[in-house]
Amino acid sequence: MGFFGNQFSDVVEWEEFREDMIFWKWTNNEVKKGSKLIIRPGQDAIFMNNGKVEGVFEDEGEYDIESEIVPFLSTLKGFRFGFNSGMRVEVLFVNTKEFTVRWGTQNPINIPSPQLPGGMPIRANGTFQFKVSDYIGLIDKIAGVRNSYLVDDVKIRITAILDQLLMKWISKEGKDMFNLQANAHEISQGIQDDLNMQLMDDGMKVMGFQVMSFNYPKEIQDMINKSASHGMVGDVAKYQQISVADAMGKSSGSNAASDMAGMMMGMNIAKEMMDGQKESDTDKQQNTAGAGNSSLQQDADGKTVPKFCPNCGQKNEGAKFCPNCGQKLG
Repeated sequence: MGFFGNQFSDVVEWEEFREDMIFWKWTNNEVKKGSKLIIRPGQDAIFMNNGKVEGVFEDEGEYDIESEIVPFLSTLKGFRFGFNSGMRVEVLFVNTKEFTVRWGTQNPINIPSPQLPGGMPIRANGTFQFKVSDYIGLIDKIAGVRNSYLVDDVKIRITAILDQLLMKWISKEGKDMFNLQANAHEISQGIQDDLNMQLMDDGMKVMGFQVMSFNYPKEIQDMINKSASHGMVGDVAKYQQISVADAMGKSSGSNAASDMAGMMMGMNIAKEMMDGQKESDTDKQQNTAGAGNSSLQQDADGKTVPKFCPNCGQKNEGAKFCPNCGQKLG
């Protein structure tokens, strides 16, 4: 586990500031002469006196309290005792990084749907990102009554209202109840805006909200998958053949009855394929006959005669006898 360190030399030892902490309050009784403040990367230090913010220090580094910190504080720079008897002060260390949190619905959310009288039970999961944006709001609403605040505290608060927001924005932006992923961006954006309204007063801002997937009940998901399969195949007859073939594969080796049923289905498929081939051959013959008829013509009396003599191949101009060999043509 990583740590953010903060220390007042000669006053306190290193204190643990975990990566999942949004803030941690140092509340030792007093700071004496020679004390030093260390600000680590990824944290800010806020000095408070009697609940009032005296100064905010954002640059990382090591600072001498007497010479480098107190002169910049609004009221403590007039401290009269020169640290001989100590100075009472609170320091709030704030984690400044952006946090990423995974979320998921604990129970199905029943979304109103015309096709289902009881509603569509849907689960969802995804991630959201947030960070501290307003120290004053954070101190007034949270730090004033707590010594630390964790990412899990924010997650619990957000998930408590997430079901209602999902229902609201799925009903508003979900154009196709059976393909909500197509409108996941619009649904996510609406939820993010509403969450920001909830956390703004606490000094935090939701930087992003994503719905990674919507999960349907197994029966509904099976129907969606079957519909998609029909659409991919395009040919219902071919889809039926594929389904029968799958059934044969699943039933093979189970028992004699299933083997016989598989054999019968296989014979039916073979028969359908042979019938289809016969129809194709018949069409080819008809087309060939039509093409052969194009080699005939009519003579002066309207009788059908060939365009070429079948005996010598001489071209015929509609005569009843071949002009080359005398073969009768009609």
